[in-house]
Amino acid sequence: MRTLIALSLLALCACQNSSTPTSPAPATESVGEAFSLQTLEGEKWWFGVTAQGEMMPLAEGYEADVREFLYGNQVQPLLISTKGRGIWCDQGFNFRYAGGELLINGAGAKVETFTAGETLKSAYLHAARTYFPPTGELPDELLFAEPQYNTWIELQYDQNQADILRYAHAIIDNGLPPGVLMIDDNWQENYGKWDFHPGRFPDPKAMMEELHGLGFKVMLWVCPFVSPDSDVFRAQTAEGIFLMDADTTKKHRGHRLPEMVSWWNGVSAVLDLSNPKAKRWFQDQLDYLQEEYSVDGYKLDAGDAEFYVSGEPHVPGTTANEQSMLFAEVGLKYPLNEYRACFKMGGQPLVQRLRDKSHSWADLQKLVPQMITSGLAGYYFSCPDMIGGGEFTSFAPGADLDEELIIRSAQVHALMPMMQFSVAPWRILDAEGFAAVKAAVALRTKFQGLILETARASAESGEPILRALEYNYPNQGLAEVTDQFMIGETLLVAPVVTSGTSNRKVVLPAGSWRGYDGKAYRGGQTVEVAAAVDVLPYFTREN
Repeated sequence: MRTLIALSLLALCACQNSSTPTSPAPATESVGEAFSLQTLEGEKWWFGVTAQGEMMPLAEGYEADVREFLYGNQVQPLLISTKGRGIWCDQGFNFRYAGGELLINGAGAKVETFTAGETLKSAYLHAARTYFPPTGELPDELLFAEPQYNTWIELQYDQNQADILRYAHAIIDNGLPPGVLMIDDNWQENYGKWDFHPGRFPDPKAMMEELHGLGFKVMLWVCPFVSPDSDVFRAQTAEGIFLMDADTTKKHRGHRLPEMVSWWNGVSAVLDLSNPKAKRWFQDQLDYLQEEYSVDGYKLDAGDAEFYVSGEPHVPGTTANEQSMLFAEVGLKYPLNEYRACFKMGGQPLVQRLRDKSHSWADLQKLVPQMITSGLAGYYFSCPDMIGGGEFTSFAPGADLDEELIIRSAQVHALMPMMQFSVAPWRILDAEGFAAVKAAVALRTKFQGLILETARASAESGEPILRALEYNYPNQGLAEVTDQFMIGETLLVAPVVTSGTSNRKVVLPAGSWRGYDGKAYRGGQTVEVAAAVDVLPYFTREN
């Protein structure tokens, strides 16, 4: 039976933009597993589901369940509001927003509510310090300082030494700076057999040496799956490092049979990282690649909770969400890392990428609100997928590619915490279009210092790098402005995310601003500025 929880607001005694509100001590209360919370007049809520950021702030009718499902991206079991209120549940919960109430079901798990000040920022800071405190550590700074490059769209499942080197040289030859190069899926012999395929990579050591000589750091794609037709599967089944089939009568050469998990590339066994032997085996594979080939880091894909829902873990009672956390913990050893799916890992020095987007304006429009939501979930070391989209079917032969979309996508990325190319812009754009993309990269170089400074500060404070306007400027009616963002407290970015647009309306918070065009602007108003296809509107706050 639901209990109506009435939470009183606490007065916030803090000046605007202060990173440490001086307010009364937050009020926290543990509540039953099922309850309802009446929303307040004008109160707006964010939920820590990155993949649904475009639905936030929440509207009536929204519902979600994050007990065993991560929506293909990062999840934090947290609700926070513009009135300083919040809800947290360690194991995840399901809820719906209806009739002016948040109807929460923790399904037996501990649920807490809190009130901390009267703003989105004060609620977030309390949650961050209480539930996912910052470590003070940062992923490798090259991930922020320069563009990243991923071989997926250009090579897809034909990852091979010759074409990877050709791609890397083309980056340099076309005037783009070297950065982190990610070699994606199918470089390996098999899923779980983590060594370079000898047919496609005749001399991986020489390849790595050449890539390093060009100025790149190199990451490899890996996942927690092992193909059942591999020698690794046969050997490791005997060691018991997989999630096991719940039917103990199923045997493989006298050993219990692993749970066979269906995923996007087939059916495989999945590592059960609640077993120390599984973690040790997996990290031994990654360490071998670093020692043997001088690999710099890893793109750790999959790890979604839904792959662990069935089957029997080594440690009884280990939940699907906890398995996702255990997979994420592997990356803490490697400063060059990237994840797409995580649960309750905010504040950690892990790079979080938005889930794959299609090559469409509709998906381009999701980037800013999803990045805002990612930051408000504590996943502030974040990357907005790949420029132009990361779903490879959008780039299949005969696909209709939109040059304007590629340019605008590059501009969205340009001043975000990270910027990642995959499809080669020099291949699909004309000279004028590629020049616009290079201008976006040059703009990132201009603000490189600010991006790095803000990222370092976030590692210490736990504040998002990329922020909603409402976060920095509460109570100015900005909660619904989710197509603009700020980097730290001084840089406001208003990318163009609609086709055929040559002007952009920009909401400027109170204060004095200097535009990308050199003009001074008074805040507290909406202005319309020119935004030709090679222009990314941005504004810096003047003291």
